[in-house]
Amino acid sequence: MASTTQSFPNKETGDGRRRCGARWRPVEIIAMVLGFILFWPIGLAILGLKIWQKRSDHDGDLVGFVQQKWQEKSMGNWGMCGRGRDGAQRWSAGNFGMGMRSTGNSAFDEWRAAELDRLEEERRKLADAEREFADHMDHLRRARDREEFERFMSARRARPEAAPRSE
Repeated sequence: MASTTQSFPNKETGDGRRRCGARWRPVEIIAMVLGFILFWPIGLAILGLKIWQKRSDHDGDLVGFVQQKWQEKSMGNWGMCGRGRDGAQRWSAGNFGMGMRSTGNSAFDEWRAAELDRLEEERRKLADAEREFADHMDHLRRARDREEFERFMSARRARPEAAPRSE
């Protein structure tokens, strides 16, 4: 009898191995089982989210997946372009494809783009000022630490040497 293997539409990793999507973590299994025991729609919701996570090819945990999808849905309508290196949200005036669509009134669209550019410039100035202030505070901390260390070293040099113990 020949054995047949069923092929599932899993993606391959770079080394030829098949990846089976999002793995179940013990806490997710426990949450789903408790959800079914306490109130069955909770368990069903966790199971549905896990299936959605697998189909979306999200490798992280279930909580991270839900947060990512929530952020995509809630922030998508405001034209957000994601976070920058400093963690601040980035606005895009010309990105009408991600929620900031043309209203049909070119004058309004131009005004909105100009205002968003102005706000982005103000945000950049604020981020620069915040970075300069953090650098200034770091410099002050280092100077204070250097001063305290020098005071310690001078006090240490000024005290008399301890006589060697003789037993």
